[in-house]
Amino acid sequence: MPLDPQVKALLDRLVAMAAPSLTTLTPQKACQGMEEATALLGTPPWVDRVEDREIDGPRGPIRIRLYAPETPATLPALVYFHGGGWVIGSIETHDGLCRALANAARIAVVSVDYRLAPEHPYPAGVDDAYAATCWIAAHAEDLWIDSERIAVGGDSAGGNLAAVVALKAREFGSPRLAFQLLIYPITNNDLDTPSYLENAEGFMLTRAEMAWFWGHYLASPEQGSEPYVSPLRAEDLAGLPPALVITAEYDPLRDEGETYAARLQQAGVPTMLVRYPGMIHGFLRRYTLLDKGRDALHEVGEALRRALGTGMSDGR
Repeated sequence: MPLDPQVKALLDRLVAMAAPSLTTLTPQKACQGMEEATALLGTPPWVDRVEDREIDGPRGPIRIRLYAPETPATLPALVYFHGGGWVIGSIETHDGLCRALANAARIAVVSVDYRLAPEHPYPAGVDDAYAATCWIAAHAEDLWIDSERIAVGGDSAGGNLAAVVALKAREFGSPRLAFQLLIYPITNNDLDTPSYLENAEGFMLTRAEMAWFWGHYLASPEQGSEPYVSPLRAEDLAGLPPALVITAEYDPLRDEGETYAARLQQAGVPTMLVRYPGMIHGFLRRYTLLDKGRDALHEVGEALRRALGTGMSDGR
């Protein structure tokens, strides 16, 4: 399918703004740029309850932010890890998306501010993501969360962390996870798939930028083959929680996300794969600008409600 007209207009606007490639920036400048660009997404939606906390992490405190559409009410929860190539992004850059997910699914969403590379390379982000998920499950009652209905999810690098947390939870037997939401996830350290070569540049995320992210995230190239870096390389995916995998047609990460979904299905994991035609990487976070982003938001909300048993509909 041709590039979606709304996406083309967005990309044309970025070209006109002469936005620099991440590869020309320091990680600090790239972080600042993502924070500034977030303002273009509009005012974040209202939710009934927003609460910031600091919890104990493996190397110091981890900041989390809880969103809930009802107060007080014990709700299922999605533990969410933001995207940004493990180098940029924050609770703030994904505040609007997490609010929208809480409203769309009628669940609590807990956003995790894990440590970022290059100051904290792999496995820091993985350690924080898993530790935060364990803490949330252990303190569910205090958070008004149903400990039996906890999902993990994230976009891009956050999708990678969600998949890895699911692997670690299976390996260690805790916490018990009900679902995994993988939004155009990074699943393999391989920049030579057809989708990488077809969409190497011109579609928001570039192949060169992904090389830049990987270069900051990994302390050595050899780590790229480890399953907690590249979950697609895990020998066995059986016993993982059911999954929804979202991909975009014009995304360098498309093939690895779809291959991971296929491997989950082959391992007997109930998995739904949805590719959005005409879309680019990051389209869901831009749901305020893109009609298909809003469609994906509603689809994710419905999937979370089904998986976590809220029994509610968004009224569409």
